[in-house]
Amino acid sequence: MSKVDSALVAAARTGLRELADPVKAPDMQRYMKSDMPYLGVAKPERSGLAKRVFAEFPLADVGGLVDTALELWRAAQFREERYLAVDLTGWKAYGRWQDSSLVPLYEEMIVTGAWWDYVDEVAIRRIGPLLRAERPKLTKLMREWSVDEDPWRRRTSIICQVGAKLDTDTDLLTETIEANIDEKGFFLRKGIGWALREYSKVEPGWVRAFVDAHPGLSPLSRREATKYV
Repeated sequence: MSKVDSALVAAARTGLRELADPVKAPDMQRYMKSDMPYLGVAKPERSGLAKRVFAEFPLADVGGLVDTALELWRAAQFREERYLAVDLTGWKAYGRWQDSSLVPLYEEMIVTGAWWDYVDEVAIRRIGPLLRAERPKLTKLMREWSVDEDPWRRRTSIICQVGAKLDTDTDLLTETIEANIDEKGFFLRKGIGWALREYSKVEPGWVRAFVDAHPGLSPLSRREATKYV
């Protein structure tokens, strides 16, 4: 049985349309190279709407969270609706529900979103914390994703530890990068460089040694990785 909170969904959609700026919308769509149109709601306004709607319509359980987020995601006509779906999964009141049971939800967002604005948020702010909370299970999954056919799963496996600082699992970081070091895709090469650059902020020596030991890194990955070392 579906646990979609229809009132929350309706309030979110209505609120976005009330905030819509048709002048901004085309530029936002062009910038993101998006097939899905925008309403023209900037992030600060969207965040304010999310805070108000999510507080007004609290969800009773994790099933309601999953079903409501998927309703916003799957039925979205505008990109901001999908942004709100991702925002909902990270709402502070639902932090206690964050465990590996939510991976299928996040995986759907990664694979069907298939663009950096969705994927990076989910990878770093959803998958990353789950990895640190449930290391054996999520480490195994990230290893599997690092060699998956889908490039966005692979990017997730590489960047999910961005921001982890000294909690970074360098064995996993090494394995996910090495699995993709020959990939030609921009977002994979950029992701490799980004992951290394962020870790260099706490362990520059490790990153320098890694770069020196991997001459196959693309110029883009190498340039990004060594920005601070």
